[in-house]
Amino acid sequence: MSIRSHEPREQGRHVGQGGHGPAQSSGTYEGSYEERAVYVISVAADLAGVHPQTLRIYERKGLLSPQRTAGNTRRYSERDVERLRQIQRLTQDEGVNLAGVRIIMEMQRRLDEAQAQLDRARRRMAEVQRQAERQQADRTAPRRPHWGVLARLDDVRQIYGKRG
Repeated sequence: MSIRSHEPREQGRHVGQGGHGPAQSSGTYEGSYEERAVYVISVAADLAGVHPQTLRIYERKGLLSPQRTAGNTRRYSERDVERLRQIQRLTQDEGVNLAGVRIIMEMQRRLDEAQAQLDRARRRMAEVQRQAERQQADRTAPRRPHWGVLARLDDVRQIYGKRG
């Protein structure tokens, strides 16, 4: 599971108009479904099983950063709702306080970044290995000599036999 903060989207782009359900985007949206901010605060709170005021507290504590519409309305994504559920599990089931939750979330973010770097390094290493194998195969492949023309022995005898 990935835990990441969301920065507010561009002020000119907003998602939907009022209401208490998934909002419809007024234009094209760039980003994955789990990053699309479609829920107003009451719906996101209901999906996560918390009171809406709890979301505001989590935002003040820096645990959650909802996206904002042009009218400055909070909008939450599927990723935000999953983050809320994880915070609830940590605080209620594991007894972790909000400061501990922040530390855990930061550690998870760093772990995700390190994993992404490791994946990139592994892909690069595999590509370098494939290139080295191709170069080795090119070096060991039998080659025709570059210094002359090959001729059959009968042709050579015929050429020199006629002169003599």
